[in-house]
Amino acid sequence: MPNRNRPSLALMSVMLGLILAGCAAASGGDEIASVNGEKLSRAEYLAKLEATQQAKSILNQMVQSALVEQYAKDQNIQIPESDIRKKEDEIKARYPAGQFETILKQQNLTENDVKRILRQQLIVEKGVGKDIHISNADIKAYLDKNHTLLDKAAQVRARHILVADEKTAAEVEAKLKGGASFATLAKQSSTDPSSKDKGGELGFFSKGQMVPSFEAAAFSQAIGVVGPPVKSPFGYHIIEVEEKKPAIVATAANSGNQIKDTLTHQQEQTLIPPFLQDLRSKASIKIEDPLLKDALPPVLPTTAATTAATTAPTTAATTKATTEATAKP
Repeated sequence: MPNRNRPSLALMSVMLGLILAGCAAASGGDEIASVNGEKLSRAEYLAKLEATQQAKSILNQMVQSALVEQYAKDQNIQIPESDIRKKEDEIKARYPAGQFETILKQQNLTENDVKRILRQQLIVEKGVGKDIHISNADIKAYLDKNHTLLDKAAQVRARHILVADEKTAAEVEAKLKGGASFATLAKQSSTDPSSKDKGGELGFFSKGQMVPSFEAAAFSQAIGVVGPPVKSPFGYHIIEVEEKKPAIVATAANSGNQIKDTLTHQQEQTLIPPFLQDLRSKASIKIEDPLLKDALPPVLPTTAATTAATTAPTTAATTKATTEATAKP
């Protein structure tokens, strides 16, 4: 199922990076630099910058940002800080600890920049929300089409200690059955670099993700019992199963909310472009700088017919035609 925490960090970087670059270029004195004492004119620099596609993109984004904020004011749309924080936390959760902050730093973005983008995202979602319609028939049609994505296979959570030979494996097994700490022995004895420092933890996995001998042992062992050494092409594994999850067949009851979220996202992606286009078409926008006269793309005419066709609710028939690539279990 696609993550609805849009825009991605890459898109945020483009949006804010362009705007911030434009703001930075407009600040400062009459000279932007000097070369061996020869001063380079800020005015000349700005004139060259204004003629670039980047400058046009900056202006385009600034106009769109202003239109969204004006729409929120006109419609009295309030976005609680808690909603923005929740959205940001959901995005952060997709990255290893500290990576989100590192990316922001690399792109010269601040937390406030991100919050501003997320706020406008939520405004736009509210703007198109009234035209989003998900029926029970839509949910059923999607479910029928996407069982392979929504059904969940049986899973096992296990930890292991990998050693090179059978003798060492037997010694490790004896220590564990004698009460030794699994995590401590994994750190001391395991040759698996990806799990040894985590106490041998492998997390959850389903059938087909491990080599056959390891998989057979893990799915057959009782929970909490240290099994006998298992040979694989990597060496000998001493396995302890920590938890098991049975297979789950998706139904409207256990997957309905997930499906509705996916279908909502799909409809949003259809509705947002004409929504933003409509804001443009109703606005009075004057470009004073002659170098940026063509910065904004032309506004396509919005007629009742095209609007109705664009905002028509998703039906069971159209839902069944949705590509499976748009969702993950």
